[in-house]
Amino acid sequence: MTNRLVHRQGHQILVVEPWGEDSVRVRAGLHAIRDDLPGALLPPAAVDAVVEQTTLVNGRLTVTVDDGLIKATRTDTGEELLREAPAHFWWPGPRHFQAAGDGTYRIEQRFAAHDGERVHGLGQHGHGRFDQKGMVLELQQRNGEVTIPFAVSSRGYGLLWNSPAVGRVEFAVNGTRWVADRARQLDYWLTTGTPADILRHYADATGHAPRLPAWASGFWQSKLRYRTQEELLAVAGEHVRRGLPLSVIVVDYLHWRHLGDWDWNPDDWPDPRAMAKTLRENGVELAVSVWPSVSPLSPNHAPMRDAGMLVATDAGAPAHAEWPDLVAGTAAGDDAAIGVAFYDATDPRARDFLWERLHDNYYRAGIRAFWLDACEPEMRPGHPHNLSYAAGPGSEVANLYPREHARGVFEHLRAQGETEALSLVRSAWAGSQRYGAALWSGDIPATFDALAASVRAGLNVALSGLPWWTTDIGGFHGGDPDDPAFRELVVRWFQFGAFCPLFRLHGHREPRTGRAGVGVAGGPNEVWSFGPDAYAAITAVMRLRERLRPYLHEQLRGGETSGLPLMRPLLLEFPGDPAAWDADDEFLFGRDLIVAPVVQAGAQRREVYLPAGAAWTHTDSGTTYEGGTRVTVDAPLTSVPLFLRDDARLPIAEPEE
Repeated sequence: MTNRLVHRQGHQILVVEPWGEDSVRVRAGLHAIRDDLPGALLPPAAVDAVVEQTTLVNGRLTVTVDDGLIKATRTDTGEELLREAPAHFWWPGPRHFQAAGDGTYRIEQRFAAHDGERVHGLGQHGHGRFDQKGMVLELQQRNGEVTIPFAVSSRGYGLLWNSPAVGRVEFAVNGTRWVADRARQLDYWLTTGTPADILRHYADATGHAPRLPAWASGFWQSKLRYRTQEELLAVAGEHVRRGLPLSVIVVDYLHWRHLGDWDWNPDDWPDPRAMAKTLRENGVELAVSVWPSVSPLSPNHAPMRDAGMLVATDAGAPAHAEWPDLVAGTAAGDDAAIGVAFYDATDPRARDFLWERLHDNYYRAGIRAFWLDACEPEMRPGHPHNLSYAAGPGSEVANLYPREHARGVFEHLRAQGETEALSLVRSAWAGSQRYGAALWSGDIPATFDALAASVRAGLNVALSGLPWWTTDIGGFHGGDPDDPAFRELVVRWFQFGAFCPLFRLHGHREPRTGRAGVGVAGGPNEVWSFGPDAYAAITAVMRLRERLRPYLHEQLRGGETSGLPLMRPLLLEFPGDPAAWDADDEFLFGRDLIVAPVVQAGAQRREVYLPAGAAWTHTDSGTTYEGGTRVTVDAPLTSVPLFLRDDARLPIAEPEE
């Protein structure tokens, strides 16, 4: 190709080529550059890039290779965006390959650090910070720790580390370093523009999210766990009796006999088809939990094992976690933990096998909403370096798993003629958005600290190119419905959750019952479980969410082409306001509404920053404020501070009787 830069130094080959608007792909390897390695990038649209000797110009991005070192600048101003920085003046250089065997290397990529830079995105992490500068982040999937290796910088660039290898990234004051523990070549994608431009370019490069199903934007009712068909239908019926909004109700785990059956235990769920039909007649979708792990007791284990559709290990038995499996006829508490395996989501044959079971046992019963739980996959202990996938060694490809798992369900739903498909997932990787993945925050505690951290985690997910996100309202671990402190927390969490892309109540409440370390059921977790005062506040925000659903879908439809999420950090709409980059506990719900959730126990007022460049009207008081100011407003337990932009008129106030 003539429209790319190629630099050779010894055995190392460096290739820089245009990859979409204002963007380039950079690859480096020893001896050759390979095109057959897994990643997130789609084939790029053609662009008019210009290559002259050591410089490539693609729209607003200019990349030069000088003495083997890459430097990226703004084409119009020459301002530096990013540049490589060697580890030492002699050795090693900015790109380092250390042999790891079998044609793989431990690969490092170093860039210069800049004072004052802010870094956002990079998936979901529980550290409670919005700005990732100064952080060391592992590139490995875990419950609540979601690796999407895409960073948005305040310096005006976005960078995707286009490798599913296990590793880490360090945003230190003396340099930035990306590390793949074991990979075959270095691969990253770089773009420039405003934060909104960067998200649009990223969606072009890795795939745009499909249309959010109309049913998915309403209220999701869930708990750990509804144990029987009768119990679940009674809860749905109570919603109908009270006139409460309900769009989705969830059947959690242990509705099967054995893990990996992907089927119902008929003792508890005698007629799923009739159950789904009854719910849909009331406008409610039935969602079911699907785990990617398979017990040796399941009839699916042997055929998958014999066909090579389970994840293999380099050493030891192919058992990746222990699970206290349900054995029919035994009393609760009598089940011993046994080793279970995970199906290989990177193998198309295994994805087909899983779908056959989902189709026959769920889809044919009228179920089209799947909750892909534990899809990191949740291995304990987790040893990705000992795993062998169809896509490659675990060290090289492990982070790819959740995306391929969602891909299998999405593609098969589309093949069935479903034009709107969504899977609720606990983990994701770059490109997951194109497969209808809706991420939630994992198993987090029921505390105000966790609520505050969730706001920041959601903002970073929004800047990671994944527009569908939610939390367990009230947190997952704990929470006593009779405790006044928890009742306050759950109200405040509802006021946040109503402005997330998905609006979902879930949790393992007190008092709990268990079996061999696995929760069989928790306490009540319905909106009427938290006392009359909380009920009044919760149902008010539920009805507000219902009135906002048309606006929500309008904003997401625009995001299908722009790449913009529904839940927007202020910096997305106001990148020229430095204070907007600091705002980490408030956000825009679409273009026109600032939401300032209360995330401190006992708070009755809160400060809100209103970005410059617009006027903002407080919906409770009707007071209009000029942007670029901080205001303190009342925030009683019955209210969440909301501000409308300029002359926007959304259905915020209570409807007239």
